Amino acid sequence: MLAVTRLGGGRHDLGYAHGEAHATAIQASLAAYARLFHDFAGLDWPQARRDALALLPATEARFPAILDEVDGIARGAGVEVEDILVLNCRSEIALTHAGDGCSAFSLQRHGQQWLAQNWDWRGDQQANLVALEIRGDDAPALLSLGEAGMVAKIGMNEHGLGVCLNAIRSRTCGDGLPIHFALRQWLEGRDFDNALATLERGGVASPAHFLVASDTGRALGLEVNPGPAGRLTPRDGVVTHTNHLCDPGLRARLADYPRPDSGPRLGRLDARLSPPPEAPDAEALFEILSDHHGYPYSLCRHPDPDQPEAERMETLFGVVMNLNRRELWLRLGKPCRASSQRLVLAP
Repeated sequence: MLAVTRLGGGRHDLGYAHGEAHATAIQASLAAYARLFHDFAGLDWPQARRDALALLPATEARFPAILDEVDGIARGAGVEVEDILVLNCRSEIALTHAGDGCSAFSLQRHGQQWLAQNWDWRGDQQANLVALEIRGDDAPALLSLGEAGMVAKIGMNEHGLGVCLNAIRSRTCGDGLPIHFALRQWLEGRDFDNALATLERGGVASPAHFLVASDTGRALGLEVNPGPAGRLTPRDGVVTHTNHLCDPGLRARLADYPRPDSGPRLGRLDARLSPPPEAPDAEALFEILSDHHGYPYSLCRHPDPDQPEAERMETLFGVVMNLNRRELWLRLGKPCRASSQRLVLAP
């Protein structure tokens, strides 16, 4: 079970409470990313800080309020603000060198909009996961699952907007909002169209796939990047994605470097959702996320002992959301083994 940390108040208060509650996990996360940057890119921590600071101007221009929260997290955790910037810019630093997993899908049936995914990453981050319920003074209430010290990752808000995340390995990093700040900006949206316009205005610093949806039945696969985003629209109420670019126009102008298992996992997702279940519930969708076809590089990913330790990825949690009911189910660890934990974002 993952305890929910409830945060409220102004931006700095939100951050300070986050940092204070999860200081140990934040410090452990900093150590884990120091190892990751060294393993994959030969980067030391001072260089990672410089890389994160280079992304600061776009955040100052497009989402300055979040920097008050970042400062609060740092003060609450007793670390430097540059360290928290590194955590929130880890995708721009790490994914130019290393790729992770993650398999995600959206499903719309009988007026109910579902989002689901497995989040795959290095096992040393398992202990540093957090569930945050954030009720800020100037933004909608939201529920986010992610890593301690980061302002958001996967989740939903009180207006029925939700988002899942798939990493895209690419050497591209340009102007735009860092991925995790952009995820938080989406989760502060009040309706699908306005949130989408805000997200696309100015681009995202490095490529990723945001699977966005709302309780109105709208869903879209958005392959964000510093330029115009690629778009994937639902087919029979379904959007699927793993870790490679799929929009043909975007693939023609942007290079990605996925792991060999990304294509087979996407094919397996499509097969499991063809046809889509007519009466889905959380347990049925977790059964899809527990699929072991292609083990260990399956939808439910297990570490491969034949890989170098630094490159081993595994599923750290599975999540299913019903945006109409504002319900989120979490399986911490491998969804094939874990029991489901139900979280509700109450009004």
